[in-house]
Amino acid sequence: MRMDAREVLIDGIGRSQEVCHQVLDGLSTADVNWRPGSEANSITWLIWHIAREQDVQIAPLHGTDQVWLREGWVKQFGLDLPPKSMGYGHTPEDVGKVVVTDTGLLTGYLDAATAATIDYFKSVDVTTLDEVIDKNWEPPVTRAVRLVSIVDDAAQHAGQAGFLRGLLPR
Repeated sequence: MRMDAREVLIDGIGRSQEVCHQVLDGLSTADVNWRPGSEANSITWLIWHIAREQDVQIAPLHGTDQVWLREGWVKQFGLDLPPKSMGYGHTPEDVGKVVVTDTGLLTGYLDAATAATIDYFKSVDVTTLDEVIDKNWEPPVTRAVRLVSIVDDAAQHAGQAGFLRGLLPR
């Protein structure tokens, strides 16, 4: 079977979602909120950021509001951060504010953000992948580059979450 670009993107983002679910399986809230050092991220922060980075970048491409805001995840998380915060530029203190008391909150938001991402990926007209969508970078960013970047960032952070799981004190 031959996959087109949309199917490759969907497969890629789905793999990161699956890894995150595996990482969280059987962990306590103490485990997911643990940081190996004061400058380090937690599993919670990494998975929250995976969902946020998808949501923040996909919503404008799809012409929708962020799932974070639209579906009330921002209120459910109740973080002491600006509502549109997504992790980029977070200080260690900011990272420490991303804490959950229920891992279901993490998987719920991750699943909602990933569903919105997959919905967008399915709708992409492959003839628009070379379209420049962000001229704030050199070279300017095309739709394809942005979408691959989203998948890549999710994969890297999912791998980091898996690594942290292995570091958990037992």
